[in-house]
Amino acid sequence: MSSIRQQKIETAIRQELSMILLAKSAEIALGAMVSITVVRVTSDLSLARCYLSVFAHTNPKEVLESINTHAGSIRRDVGQRLKNMRKIQKFGFLSMTRWIMPKQ
Repeated sequence: MSSIRQQKIETAIRQELSMILLAKSAEIALGAMVSITVVRVTSDLSLARCYLSVFAHTNPKEVLESINTHAGSIRRDVGQRLKNMRKIQKFGFLSMTRWIMPKQ
């Protein structure tokens, strides 16, 4: 079960990731439409697992690999947008079609 602080961080990260992937979809997501379904932050706030759904692309695994290779630049962009956070989590991107939805 997530604390209130974790829930607020998850929401902020989800919104910023959506904006970044929308703006840079041609470069990062290979032109595919990517939806951030769920973001879960660990209790020590060091890792954020981001569950994605990929649409309008013939090979979703390729899109997910591309997003994972750009994880460092995505983290930097999120850090520049969320300046009030002390530490920006490391991101792990997972496909929603491959994993079962995590419990709240």
